Amino acid sequence: MEKERNYTLKIWRQPNAQSKGAFKTYEVKNISTGSSFLEMLDILNEEISEKGEDPVHFDHDCREGICGMCSLFINGRPHGPEEEITVCQLHMRTFANGTTITIEPWRAKAFPVIKDLIVDRTAFDRIIQAGGFVSINTGGVPDANAIPIAKHDAELAMDAAACIGCGACVAACKNASAMLFVSAKVSQLALLPQGQAERKKRALAMVEQMDEEGFGACTNTGACSAECPKGIDLSNIARMNRDYFTAAIS
Repeated sequence: MEKERNYTLKIWRQPNAQSKGAFKTYEVKNISTGSSFLEMLDILNEEISEKGEDPVHFDHDCREGICGMCSLFINGRPHGPEEEITVCQLHMRTFANGTTITIEPWRAKAFPVIKDLIVDRTAFDRIIQAGGFVSINTGGVPDANAIPIAKHDAELAMDAAACIGCGACVAACKNASAMLFVSAKVSQLALLPQGQAERKKRALAMVEQMDEEGFGACTNTGACSAECPKGIDLSNIARMNRDYFTAAIS
């Protein structure tokens, strides 16, 4: 088996939010098949920097599939061709030798490009600030198992809480909808006793902020869940809709 491969990279380059961007082609050679996708970009940037050129800017942090910062649109799919992983968990053995790889930023009005492959995702922060928390004083931290929670509900809440807010759902949606992200953040609290006091208020506030940010509407095509690196289920959207409409008419 070959241990090193060569690739052609078509990368979106955009100096800033005000400038027009365009694809630029790069060649990378002798890339180890064991390298992660981000390590491959690091190698490319070293070569670019040695030539005195501006390296490719991209987001990254933990490189362990936890933070969701590595938001790249690779060959037409958020986080690349593999299922339920982030870009930092994607390895170059996935791509055949000589492959052309197209790399773009998230494409959404609510995620404006800052530079190259980096987009501004603070819209997600503002949605969380609108209600994705428990503000009711529930006292001190209770002992373990002091509040009985059905196993099924606890598991659903944990599944929803697995959302890392990377924005892959927005990038995958033809309408750039943020419904999967918002519904996960609504559901993780709606399923627990501590979140009940503000359940209706939370759904209203977060959905209204989502609309204000300019995200599109959901048409239930399921692309968001299919491309989510954490496998967040569409049932969360149904739960959020029930909470929202119940709150709207009450």
